[in-house]
Amino acid sequence: MKTSYFRTQKFHKKYLKITAIVIGSFGPIFFLGTMLSTSGPASWTLDLLSWPIDGMQTFEEPTTRFLSALTGGFLFGWGVMVGCLSYWVYDKAPEEVRKSVLVGVLSWFFLDSLGSITSGNPSNALFNVVVLLFAVGPLWWPAKN
Repeated sequence: MKTSYFRTQKFHKKYLKITAIVIGSFGPIFFLGTMLSTSGPASWTLDLLSWPIDGMQTFEEPTTRFLSALTGGFLFGWGVMVGCLSYWVYDKAPEEVRKSVLVGVLSWFFLDSLGSITSGNPSNALFNVVVLLFAVGPLWWPAKN
């Protein structure tokens, strides 16, 4: 029986770069939220994630901008780390990298979604499902080579 290309180590290694971009792309957006003059993209993103879009999410408060700095830094760093794993580690330990990234993304999904629900923003949990599916893609299943 022939293995589907989407379940090969070669494709998984390529897909990890997509995972890295999905995770890391939120970093610069939230970094922009650290300064009032550039906070528009972060405000819009937060407004979208706390549906409906009503303009209620702003970055006026210094504590919100500081939290945006932390969030942006963590997400960008996490995305870069996944990219580095795909370049420098995957060939040495493909299944271990796949499992590590999968566990990390699932951990984010559950805690972020639970926090969104308990903070009164359940719509973000639904957006998280879409991000989860894009971030994990074929990494749900072990590669067969």
